[in-house]
Amino acid sequence: MTTDAPAPTALPVPEVARLGGAVLAQVGTAVVGMERSLRTALATILAGGHVLFEDVPGLGKTLAARSLATALGLDFARLQCTPDLLPADITGSYVFDPAESRFEFRPGPVFTGLLLADEINRTSPKTQSALLEAMAERQVSVEGRSFALPRPFHVMATSNPVEYEGTYPLPEAQLDRFMVRLDVGYPSAAAEAEVIGRRLDRRTERADVARVVDPEALLAMQAGVEAVDVERDIVTYCVDLAAATRRHDAVEVGASPRGSQSLVLVARALAVLDGRDYVTPEDVKTVAVPVLAHRLTLTAQAWAGGSTGTDVVATLLESVPGPAGAPTDAVGAGARRS
Repeated sequence: MTTDAPAPTALPVPEVARLGGAVLAQVGTAVVGMERSLRTALATILAGGHVLFEDVPGLGKTLAARSLATALGLDFARLQCTPDLLPADITGSYVFDPAESRFEFRPGPVFTGLLLADEINRTSPKTQSALLEAMAERQVSVEGRSFALPRPFHVMATSNPVEYEGTYPLPEAQLDRFMVRLDVGYPSAAAEAEVIGRRLDRRTERADVARVVDPEALLAMQAGVEAVDVERDIVTYCVDLAAATRRHDAVEVGASPRGSQSLVLVARALAVLDGRDYVTPEDVKTVAVPVLAHRLTLTAQAWAGGSTGTDVVATLLESVPGPAGAPTDAVGAGARRS
């Protein structure tokens, strides 16, 4: 059975921003050319969500996940997804103990602080679904018993969008559990040269990252983000964006209320990382594509025509009006609160 842990003490916004900046700086010593993606990934973790990296192999996604886990002081487990992977290989199972003459539960790799599900689309939908309860409820159920996962608990998954042979596309319900989907993209020539230069300098494949915070501090950072209120006009703007995806001609199934809620939560965490206790429309626009694009199911005609969820969200950001008079700097926010 799961039990409720005492609520952590919330850190003030400036302290969350300082620690978040220190985490990103430390991760940046090992990972090059992924500043924007890493910032969004950290904001997602601070918002309590899970991250899906969808891009070609070899761009440093595994290194980024491991480095984030280390800097955040989280236990890290890497799960290599394959077609023969079973749900019990993720959640754990009961094993007979001859010495005690009884079955005992052996936890699987999901019992960790940050789980990297590498190439998640290479395992079957049945096995993919083993993560649904863990991602939503922070627990797993095995043979009628529920086992609480560590707190904090987050999933980072990678998916190869190019090679489809022997893969199983993630169903909509699974995609919807990821708060954001990030495209890393190829690094610039200078960043790629920096990656090679650092590898030659350290003379080993391993890139060490120092721990910046511990799990308790991360929980306090997350509580600090939760303590920040969001103005009603920003909430309305997020709802309008999500609702617009449901009316778009190229979309068969639009973003659910979970999508609009995730948009608010990630935008708020991004604002806190910037040291602000208020959210601007620019924060929402910055995270709109990572939060909403993967939740859209396009019509057959739009898909055949080469349209993507990213294209749809980008179009809606230009057509859906933002809140009037929303602050864009500290002066505006202070005037509004006074």
